[in-house]
Amino acid sequence: MVMNTRIILADDHKIMRQGLRSLLEDQEGMEVVAEAENGHDAVLLAEKHAPDLIIMDISMPGLSGIEATRQILAQQPRIRIIALSMHSDRRFVAEMLSNGASAYLLKDCALEELTDAIETVMNGQTYVSQGMAKIVIKDYLHEMDVANSHTTRVLTEREENVLRLLSEGMSTKGIASELGVSIKTVETHRQHIMDKLGIHSIAELTKFAIRRGLTSLDK
Repeated sequence: MVMNTRIILADDHKIMRQGLRSLLEDQEGMEVVAEAENGHDAVLLAEKHAPDLIIMDISMPGLSGIEATRQILAQQPRIRIIALSMHSDRRFVAEMLSNGASAYLLKDCALEELTDAIETVMNGQTYVSQGMAKIVIKDYLHEMDVANSHTTRVLTEREENVLRLLSEGMSTKGIASELGVSIKTVETHRQHIMDKLGIHSIAELTKFAIRRGLTSLDK
């Protein structure tokens, strides 16, 4: 027997909740077990009903959807939360996803997209609407550029050379010979690299060097 997906709707507009309930309950395998008109009620109802899914507005009186999401998932991490919002601002997307939401959709999305999102998150994956995905990817690429720029500044040229040679499997003695320095100096460089990058094994250093393009898998 296939179990229904038990859903809580959290939105401060009653007409929105009623419309969503009507649409979702027409879909096979979906059951709306409760409605919340603010974030505080959403937290209480989640504790009471232990639903599979919450469709959460962001801007609600009292407790926001962002904070409600954080509190709910801190207590019941198995619950999936879909943010359904009128806000397309990347800050809201980032905050909801970083606080554990599994999906972010705009309120003008089609029912088909909402049901796709529900199916996706109930399978343990993340869903972001196409328009919002472009924003998320753009932010991610920007963060990667900043991180790479920061790393370039953090490691000295000599440290990058040591990292490259370590990642290629060269011994400390071999690196010392290659660079014309003492073994002790190579060991000091290696420790500085690990401290700066927060990496504590040669395997992780190798992965990092590959990501940074300092070496490759076919060396």
